[in-house]
Amino acid sequence: MAENSIGTPEQLRDPNYTPALAKAIPLGIQHVLAMFVSNVTPAIIVAGAAGFGFGSNSPDFPELLYLIQMSMLFAGVATLLQTITLGPIGAGLPIVQGTSFAFLPIMIPLVAGKGVDALAALFGGVIVGGLFHALLGTFIGKIRFALPPLVTGLVVTMIGLALVKVGIQYAAGGVPAIGTPEYGSLLNWSAALVVIVVTLGLKFFTRGMLSISAVLIGLIVGYIYALAVGMLTFEAIATSWERSAAFALPDPFRYGFEFSAAAVIGFCLMAFISAIETVGDVSGICKGGANREATDREIQGATYADGIGTALAGIFGGFPNTSFSQNVGLIAMTGVMSRHVVTCGAIFLIICGLIPKVGGVIRTVPIEVLGGGVIVMFGMVVAAGISMLSDVNWNRRNMVIFAIALSIGLGLQLEPDALQHMGSTAQVLLTSGLLPAAAIAIVLNLVLPEELADEATEEVSGGHAGHGYGSLKKDDHV
Repeated sequence: MAENSIGTPEQLRDPNYTPALAKAIPLGIQHVLAMFVSNVTPAIIVAGAAGFGFGSNSPDFPELLYLIQMSMLFAGVATLLQTITLGPIGAGLPIVQGTSFAFLPIMIPLVAGKGVDALAALFGGVIVGGLFHALLGTFIGKIRFALPPLVTGLVVTMIGLALVKVGIQYAAGGVPAIGTPEYGSLLNWSAALVVIVVTLGLKFFTRGMLSISAVLIGLIVGYIYALAVGMLTFEAIATSWERSAAFALPDPFRYGFEFSAAAVIGFCLMAFISAIETVGDVSGICKGGANREATDREIQGATYADGIGTALAGIFGGFPNTSFSQNVGLIAMTGVMSRHVVTCGAIFLIICGLIPKVGGVIRTVPIEVLGGGVIVMFGMVVAAGISMLSDVNWNRRNMVIFAIALSIGLGLQLEPDALQHMGSTAQVLLTSGLLPAAAIAIVLNLVLPEELADEATEEVSGGHAGHGYGSLKKDDHV
C-alpha cells in the first residue's frame, strides 16, 4: 500500500504528479529491482547459444559484459521514451521497458554455435524489426481483432515451452558441460535448488517488495551459497571487477550490420505479439493505477516507444525491448501512478548501463545459480500463457484450432531435423515453432466458421472431452 505521505489519492492516480525525490527515487529503484534479472537474462542466453557465454572458455567471453551493459542501458532509454515522451513517441505513463523474452526462440536459432559473427545479422533484424514495430503504432487498434487470447495465449505458452530446456541445462551445468561427469552433478543441482526454494518461499510467504523481488533475492542467496561451497571464489569476483571499466559509452554498430531475411521476417512477425502485449500492459496500468481505460493516444505512443526503443538498442548492441508486466503489478501494489517515479528508475538503469563493473559482477554469477532463476522465470512465462488461455471460450472450434497449432508448433521445436531439406531461412523461422503456431492459429481463427458440432471432434480426441467455458458463465454457454 502507498504511504499517505507520498500524496493525496488524487495525486497518486495522476501520471503527471511528482512525489518528493526522497520518495520517488526509492520507488523508482523498486521498479528496477522487480525487472533487473529478467532484463539481463536474454543477453546471457543469447551469448550462451552463440558459444561465448558462461563456461565456454571462448576468447569472446568478454563480449557478454557488453551485451549485459547494453541490456541495462537501453532498457533505461526505452523507459525514458515512455515516461518523458518525445513528440508522439511514448505513452506518458509509468511503463517500464526491458529486454523481451518473446524474441529468444527467434534469436537462439539465428546465433546457435556461430559466435560473435552471428550478431551482425541478429542486430540487423533487431533494427528493422524495431522500426516495423513502431510502424504498427499507426494502426495497432485495427489489428487487435486478429490476435485474441486464443492466439496470444498460445504464443506466450509456446515461448515458455521453447525456453524451459534452457533452464534445465543451466541448472545442470550449462551446455559446455554436457557430456562431462560434472554435468547434472548434485552440487550443480543444489545451487539451482537453493535459488528455487528461496524464490518460492518469498513468493508464497512474504508480501510487497520481498515477494516482487523474489527471483533477484533468490539469485543473491544462491550466489552466496556458491561462494560457501566453492563453486565461486572471491578471487574470480575481484578479477572480473578489476578487468571491467568504471565507465564506458555504447559503441554503435559494434558487431556490424547484416541483412538476414530470417532475422528480419522473424523479428517483424514477433513484433505483432509484442505490440499486443504492450497494449495489454498499458490497459492494465490505466485500470489498476487510475481506474480508467487507456486512451488511443497512450496505446499508440506506447507502441511507438516500443519500436523506436528496440531499433535504438539494435544499433548499439541491445536486444528488443517491450513493456514489463511485473511492473504493472507493482504499480497496482504501491498505488503510485506517477511516471516520474519510473523516470527515476530509468535513470538508475542508464547509470548501471554506463558502468561495466555492474555487468562484471553479473558475469560472475555461476550458471547453475542462474539456472534456478531461469527455471522459475520461464515456467512463469508458460503459466502466463495458460492464464491468457483461461479467457478463451473453449468450444470445439477453438479446441481444434489450438490442437493443430500447438501440435505443429511444438512438434517442430522438438524435431527440427524434420525440416532439414528446407532452406536455412525457412529452418530458422519454422524450427522455433512460434511463428508456424501463431500463423496457423491466426489464419484458422479468421477463416473457420464459428460453429463446430461436438461430435465433429469425438473421433480424434481419444475419448477425452473438455468442458471448460473460458470467460463465459456456464449459463451463457450455447
